[in-house]
Amino acid sequence: MATIDECRAALDRLSGNLARADGGVRGAAAMDRSLSCHITDLDRTFTGRLEDGRIRVDAVSPGPPAAKAEIRLAMTGDDLVAMVAGELKFAKAWASGRVRLEAGFRDLLRLKSLL
Repeated sequence: MATIDECRAALDRLSGNLARADGGVRGAAAMDRSLSCHITDLDRTFTGRLEDGRIRVDAVSPGPPAAKAEIRLAMTGDDLVAMVAGELKFAKAWASGRVRLEAGFRDLLRLKSLL
C-alpha cells in the first residue's frame, strides 16, 4: 500500500509532468481550479489548486474532502502512484471504476485531452 509521502511525491511528479508538457496537454492543464484528491485506502484528501499548468497541494487532511472542489478525484494510493509512473492508464482505471473524476462539463471536456 502506498504511503502518504509516496502519494504526495506522485502528485508532485504529476505537477512537474504537466508543467513540462507542450501543445494541447499544456493548454488543457492551464486552468485555475480548486482540486481535491481523496486517497480512499488511506482515507486522506489532498487539496489545492490546478493553476498555470501545475498542481499546488495546500493541505492533506483526514477523511473525504471537507469542501467540494471544482475538480475532484478519488482513488487508492497504489493507483495514483501507478498512473503517474505510467503503469496504469487513467482512461482504463476510470472506465473500470478504480478512479473517480468529477468536474463541471466544460472542465471535463478540457481534461479529456489529459487522459
